[in-house]
Amino acid sequence: MTSETTSDTTPGSGPEPAAAAADAGNALSALSYEQARGELVRVVQQLEAGGTSLEDSLALWERGEELARVCREWLEGARARLDAVLEAEAAADEEFEEPGAGLSAADSAGAEGADERD
Repeated sequence: MTSETTSDTTPGSGPEPAAAAADAGNALSALSYEQARGELVRVVQQLEAGGTSLEDSLALWERGEELARVCREWLEGARARLDAVLEAEAAADEEFEEPGAGLSAADSAGAEGADERD
């Protein structure tokens, strides 16, 4: 019975930490790219400086992984927006091709022959 009580109060187990992790994930998703990147830089600096316990280092590492995920999502979203703009510009450019660009070879030859007869 003692082991059951101990396992229920062990950090990182049970429903409460899962709910806290979900709340933390939601809070991380609300960060701007600049905020997430800035905090990620601080986490990396803390890890590089050392002097923290293994448990604290693991917590920092996990936080860094989540922050990196947020940054990656922001960058992927930005890339998708840029790609959409570039595709729209390419489609607009195709609509406004040079006059006669859509003529077939026979049409082009006929037009050239008419110019030569005049």
